Amino acid sequence: MNRADISLWGLGASSILILVAVCISLWRRLGLEKELLWAALRALVQLLLVGVALQLVVDDDDPLVFSLIWLLVMHVFAAYTTWRRAKDVPAVFPLSLAAYSASAVVTLGVLFGFQVYEVEGRTIVPLAGIVVGNSLSATVLVSRRLFDAAIERREEIEGRLALGLSARDAFAPILRESLRTALIPQIETTKAVGIIALPGAMVGLILAGTDPADAVRVQLSVMYLVLGSVATTTAVMSLGISRQLFTSAEQLRREP
Repeated sequence: MNRADISLWGLGASSILILVAVCISLWRRLGLEKELLWAALRALVQLLLVGVALQLVVDDDDPLVFSLIWLLVMHVFAAYTTWRRAKDVPAVFPLSLAAYSASAVVTLGVLFGFQVYEVEGRTIVPLAGIVVGNSLSATVLVSRRLFDAAIERREEIEGRLALGLSARDAFAPILRESLRTALIPQIETTKAVGIIALPGAMVGLILAGTDPADAVRVQLSVMYLVLGSVATTTAVMSLGISRQLFTSAEQLRREP
């Protein structure tokens, strides 16, 4: 039997860990029992559906058009999720869609352009998922911080404008702070990988029987992919939002 094969019995046994979490919630009166059970059930259903859908893209003879459709749906849903989490931010849906798309073009362009991975469904969809999934939280974070700063630090921004600075220069310190805040968590995660924790892709490959040295190379390419995608997405998003916050006359909008 393949070392990565897990029977239904094994899957059921692993769900005992959910019961452990539920018991802890009950013991400490956290009130999270329903949320824990719902999260586990939702993950089960979603992953089963994804597993079925992936059969359309992972085989070598599957048309790449299915993978491209998957990417389109993935990006639209990610932009929608960003909008749900940052509804007050102006033009957040089109900006986030553009940011995710730009990140995909840059990061996947490097990996496929330099033939790090072969261009096929089994690589396009998972790598694109990593790009979007890891960029989502940082994109929401930088969006919220920029929008809130435009409100909370209005006098500071308008003071710089009154001194003759352009809108770009007046907002630059806030933009820089927000980008740093969004990027630092991923930077720290990248620095700690392999020492504090073994990342998921590497663990999965090792459990599947892959040589550890090969698993390390794959994991490193994935970590670099994540870092590049988060940096690209947040940069595009922050620049787009900063332009939305000012009028064509370089005045801070009264209601950002």
